[in-house]
Amino acid sequence: MSRIPRNRLGDLERAVLEHLWTGAAPPAGATVRQVHDAVGLERGLAYTTVMTVLDRMAKKGLVTRERDGRAWRYTAAASREELTSESLHHALGELAGTERRSALLHFLDESTPEELDELRAALAQLEARSIGTQPPARRPRAGHLRRGPT
Repeated sequence: MSRIPRNRLGDLERAVLEHLWTGAAPPAGATVRQVHDAVGLERGLAYTTVMTVLDRMAKKGLVTRERDGRAWRYTAAASREELTSESLHHALGELAGTERRSALLHFLDESTPEELDELRAALAQLEARSIGTQPPARRPRAGHLRRGPT
């Protein structure tokens, strides 16, 4: 991963990465022209603006580039999930132990039941990987138990 913090993306950087991540860009990467046509035109940006942003993104480690004749082809350096994880780790890493716990608890307090279920499933998957077994069957949470006829 890059030594330059990549946790804060500008609107244009985010739009460029979304274009590269969604598969709208060719698998071998997109040229400045292709990114400009997909992202820059709708924003009224000059070709050179998109070229400069892609160059800066390459220097930040957000995209990689390879020569293709006279042009560069750009690809995202990390997946959306990897970049999100890096951003979360960076934000939490700036907090001391009790502040980190408080931030996590605040985040969880603001989460929906569905988001908490996703988190439980992710934790079970992580625990299963660490001990080399499959996660236990998911049990309904208290209050969500189905009751049959009695």
